[in-house]
Amino acid sequence: MVGGGPVGASLARAARGLSVALVAQQRPSSIIPEPFDARVYALTPGNAAFLKEIGAWQAMPPERLVPVHAMRIHGDQSSVLEFDAYGAGVPELAWIVEDALLQAALWRDLDVDVLAQCERLSIGEEWATVGLRDGTNVCARLIVGADGANSWVRSQAGIAASDSDYGQDAVVANFRCEKPHRNVAYQWFQRGAVLALLPLAGDHFSMVWSLPTGQAKRVSEMEHKTLCRAVETATRGVLGELALITPPRCYALRRLAAERMVAPRVALAGDAAHVIHPLAGQGLNLGLQDARALAAVLSSREPLRDPGELRLLRRYERSRAEPILAMDTMVDSLFRLFGAHGGFATRLRNAGLNLTDRLPVVKNMLMRQAIS
Repeated sequence: MVGGGPVGASLARAARGLSVALVAQQRPSSIIPEPFDARVYALTPGNAAFLKEIGAWQAMPPERLVPVHAMRIHGDQSSVLEFDAYGAGVPELAWIVEDALLQAALWRDLDVDVLAQCERLSIGEEWATVGLRDGTNVCARLIVGADGANSWVRSQAGIAASDSDYGQDAVVANFRCEKPHRNVAYQWFQRGAVLALLPLAGDHFSMVWSLPTGQAKRVSEMEHKTLCRAVETATRGVLGELALITPPRCYALRRLAAERMVAPRVALAGDAAHVIHPLAGQGLNLGLQDARALAAVLSSREPLRDPGELRLLRRYERSRAEPILAMDTMVDSLFRLFGAHGGFATRLRNAGLNLTDRLPVVKNMLMRQAIS
């Protein structure tokens, strides 16, 4: 396993019955960040259940795991689409989890790590060998690349990928809010820009504001009080007066799709295989679903069957093809629809939100897909 982030570490925990070596450059800190980590995820209930199954969920402080009970999505006019967990008969729509807490939990008691940098990969008929910078060679039947968008494994395996820049950066920061968030997540489409507020413990929330690169840089460099006022204005004061508690961070947004997820003795997972715009909050969810699917394929294989056999790995690839394509297409289409200018596009997207909000069957179908 190459890559020690949430996808690689979760797969290492889930790959029961296999001898696993995890190649990562460093072990994540076990120190709980205070007050909050700047980067958070909205995990589906399905992925929360997966993390419980592999023992990671229980290792996170329960007071820092925040359920989302409702979601309100606003168009760039007066349109709105609302989802409610109670009305749909589910306990929660998502769980908000901090990156640092998740990574520390996944690495807790994980004794399969080899901390080093990779230098070479050779694929043989029966084995794959990863050469490390310290001179060590790690031989395995299967190499899993969970090493991010700039995947070394993908490059070494000769798997091509289409890669494009959205021309946007995401600004992330955490705030204290005057009004209670009541476990509601908010999102505003702003003619290309997308602003999301995710509830944190107590009277706090996390912001993800996707903006054109130049504008994102200016927002991230604002004086703290000025940034608070800008967010208050953009969110129409929904949570009252704000106070910044975590300095803003900025990272570039891109779209990436590997042409294949498998090759002889190689499988890709997470950002190594696909990267999507964060407007739907589904990036890590797709990666954890990859880990779930690959672990299931490996654990259900016939006794003594080679885990690196290409025909076996194609089961994993086929199982992930449709969900990944559907999510990537939906997210990219939404980005382009809400980024389009002109009266017709504006009327179409806002009418679509309002219409969907009035169709319970469609809303429940969308929600069921999103919480898996």
